[in-house]
Amino acid sequence: MTNVTMTVNGRTVSSDVEGRTLLSSFLREGQGLTGTHVGCDTSQCGACVVHVNGKAVKSCTMFATEADGAEVATIEGQANADGSLNAIQQAFQDYHGLQCGFCTPGMVMSAAALLKDNPKPTEAEVREYLEGNICRCTGYHNIVKAIMAASGQDVSAIAAE
Repeated sequence: MTNVTMTVNGRTVSSDVEGRTLLSSFLREGQGLTGTHVGCDTSQCGACVVHVNGKAVKSCTMFATEADGAEVATIEGQANADGSLNAIQQAFQDYHGLQCGFCTPGMVMSAAALLKDNPKPTEAEVREYLEGNICRCTGYHNIVKAIMAASGQDVSAIAAE
């Protein structure tokens, strides 16, 4: 067992973990942060995306010990301070960027990382950035539209399906 300490959504947490404990398991089972979804355990679907030291990471491919001392942000920490939805979350709701919701936490976390690095992405840039995230319900059109709306761009010309 190894003791790991990290800051998760602004709160310092510490726990003894086995060396093989994935960050996704640490967050879900150890911290009760079940918004980080695990869909594949092979880094294919993107449902488990969190931010580690400001970078988008698929938490099913990172050991909890690798995040020792890190700043970790999950979907649970994305809302505004008053509990209301942040701009990305609100855009996903407004533009129907979700259906079953399973991929949504990873999509929102990926979108946040994209908009941090590229505040006004093109439609093509959004689609390219999301290549590591799988959605089986929406066809991506409304997800792309939501991300672009969250960036403050006019999305009236983007077709929704």
